[in-house]
Parts: sequence; C-alpha cells; structure tokens
Amino acid sequence: MSLATLRQQIEAASGPSHPVRLLAVSKLQPATAVATLAGQGQRAFGENYVQEAAAKIGELAALGLQWHLIGHLQSNKAELAAQVFDWVQTVDRAKLVGALARHRPAALPPLNVLIQVNIDDEDSKHGCSPGQIAGLAGAIANEPRLCLRGLMAIPAPFPEASKRQAAFARMQVLFTGLAADYPQVDTLSMGMSSDFAEAIAAGSTMVRVGTALFGQRPSP
Repeated sequence: MSLATLRQQIEAASGPSHPVRLLAVSKLQPATAVATLAGQGQRAFGENYVQEAAAKIGELAALGLQWHLIGHLQSNKAELAAQVFDWVQTVDRAKLVGALARHRPAALPPLNVLIQVNIDDEDSKHGCSPGQIAGLAGAIANEPRLCLRGLMAIPAPFPEASKRQAAFARMQVLFTGLAADYPQVDTLSMGMSSDFAEAIAAGSTMVRVGTALFGQRPSP
C-alpha cells in the first residue's frame, strides 16, 4: 500500500475531529527503505530492537526523523534506548522508569514515554496489568527527564471482531482515566496493519503500521 493510500484510509476512519498519527514500523527494514518513505513525507518510525535501531538512527540522522521504540525493552538496553530514541512505548515496570530517566542525556528533550498494557492478560505478551498503570504513571511523572504521554497496547488477535473491539474499548477507558489525572497525556497507541480502523473507531490516536507499508519483513 502506498503511503498516500494508507493516510487516506486513516483519515476516512478517524474524521477531521479525531487526528490520528501514523507510526511506520520499520523494524528489520534497511535504512534505504526508511529514507524512501521519509522522502514521501513520513516522519515517525517504530523499531523493535535497540541495537539495530541505533545503527539505523545514526545512518539517517541528517533526515531529522522521530524514532519510537515499540519492542520489549530489556533493562540492559535502557541506557542506549534513552540516548537514541525520542519515544519509548513499552515501559511496563518500575525498573525501566529509573533507568531511562538516569540515562536520558541532559542535552536532549525529556524522553516521551508510553506505558504498555497487557490488556488481554496474555502469557506471551509483555506489558503491565491495568491495575499497575497508576503506580507506573506516578513514577514516570516524577522524573524530569521523562514525559508521560499515554498508553500502548497490542491486544490479542482474536478472530471474533467483538473480542477485539472489547479490548480496544477497555484501553480507551484506561486512557481516558489516565488523561484525567495527567493533562499532558495525549497518546493512545493501538492498532496495526490488520486492525487499525477498528482501533481508531475505539479512540486510538496513533496506529503502528509496517506490513501494509513495507510488505513482508525480511528475516532477522
């Protein structure tokens, strides 16, 4: 799918009163593919692997792109992540909060942070439980080098539309509650290539699309 076509589909699903940002998921894609999409006007890109991303970010530094970590963050990679990313969408435990804040360079703006929620309580997924959001949010908000921006989720890919919609709806309720407590919260990151229209209908403000833009990913 072309970038223009995807943007048209996002706009059709969201409407003028509900702006939705597109995050192009570029994990395992070469820097040349990112540069091509950047040349068409895409500015925000999502990566899963810190070291792979760091090399790509350095190679494309002159383009002034915005980089989001959307993969699970191991504690021993927090220092590098805090140095190279603009956003980390996968904070799910208190240990990461302190590590990211401690290693965020003073010369850079505060690191934008989303709390990842395991909304369907899947054993195979990372993310905190809904009940842990308040504690993590408080810890993030207390760190001057971090900026709490909202929530992120990867709901289970249920074949039944009603179950997928229910997960998105639960995330919207959690997001609304968080935004009521923290006025800077403005981002609900959910929805991917196969379900971004459903996610937008439930209130998503950022969709993460890779396959629809780049095609099938190369093997790691």
